[in-house]
Amino acid sequence: MSNPPPRHVSIAPLLKQLSAPAPFDNNVKAEDIALAFSRTFEDQLNGTQLAALLTLLHSTGKDRHPDVIARCAASMRDASVPISNQRLRRVVGKRKRSLGRYRGGLCDIVGTGGDSHSTFNISTTSSIIASPILMMAKHGNRAQTSMSGSADVLNAIAPKPPKIEALSAEHLPEAYEHTNYTFLYAPNFHPGMKYAGTVRRELGLRTIFNLMGPLANPVEDHIEARLVGVAYQELGPVFAQALKFSGATKALVVCGEEDLDEISCAGKTNCWLLRESENPEYRGDRDDDDETSDDEPPPKYVAKIDTFSVEPADFGLPSHPLSQVGGGKMPKQNAQVLMSILRNERPKDDPILHFVLMNVAALFVVSGVCEADTCPSGAVIKERGPGGERWKEGVRKARWCIESGKALEEFEKFIEFTNSL
Repeated sequence: MSNPPPRHVSIAPLLKQLSAPAPFDNNVKAEDIALAFSRTFEDQLNGTQLAALLTLLHSTGKDRHPDVIARCAASMRDASVPISNQRLRRVVGKRKRSLGRYRGGLCDIVGTGGDSHSTFNISTTSSIIASPILMMAKHGNRAQTSMSGSADVLNAIAPKPPKIEALSAEHLPEAYEHTNYTFLYAPNFHPGMKYAGTVRRELGLRTIFNLMGPLANPVEDHIEARLVGVAYQELGPVFAQALKFSGATKALVVCGEEDLDEISCAGKTNCWLLRESENPEYRGDRDDDDETSDDEPPPKYVAKIDTFSVEPADFGLPSHPLSQVGGGKMPKQNAQVLMSILRNERPKDDPILHFVLMNVAALFVVSGVCEADTCPSGAVIKERGPGGERWKEGVRKARWCIESGKALEEFEKFIEFTNSL
């Protein structure tokens, strides 16, 4: 009788390569690192070796190589719960949300976290406000580096919070038949991450997992545009290249000069914009059902990266110190602020409102909706700022989403749908 195969796979050869002195450690390939991570998601890597892998990647700086980040994020997505892509594409297509250069695809706004500023839940609030105009697929989790993560603040909504744990891969396409907004609770879609949980907590340092998250949205194939905040300046160009390596063509990577993983309300924000351009090698769309070739056809669009900076004045807004937009409170308090914004109860000059408006505006800019010269929501502001973009038009649209009640309406539809599951 043969013995069953061992549950755990050894990555000792990879660890030896990573621990070798330069230049021998340069022989480590990104695909080999990604393969090791794929073992993690299948519970085939023991905790000691995973801890060693994470530590060596951090100490060698390989966890900040664009191809390593992109390939490891792809391995995380490959291990996620499958979603019916055809059904999702069909349902999203029925919404017909195209405007300007935006084609109606899904959008996300996310930060890597870990910037130590403990600001309000900007990306979560911004994702809801953007939903009357954009099809949003906000990917998030409970707090890792703060007191109030995206899932924490949504669970604290009163009087009836959305049931984020109930929205599974199976129900996701149906959700878009009811609302433009969904929140994809990471544990529902990435069950394999639980095998890394103990090691991450016990290591107590920032690892490549923090960088994989923004690229591991389970509906990645349907994401048209995204805004990604990074926690320190050196990561900006790295993340822009990782997005480009992953095939993204419409994205904005931002880092406030204070090393803030959002567009700052206090001063300058450095930006790396992935600008969409036509691919000269494109040969036409291939039918989703065409299985005659395993070759990946050339994409219709490719990205070019532009670098510039923005500041509140570019959005037509005043500056506010970060001390006025603190979110270091418990989820219940942050949820109250979020709902007061959606209900249009904040003063027009409120610092947190301005902070949110700038980040919504930036997502609108990168999506392409600000390029429409006519708009049902009012007269378009055609003035252009840094990068040749219409930042003030983005703010105008963001204000309309709040003041019209449309953002609150989309969120309430999401709450009702998830509570019906």
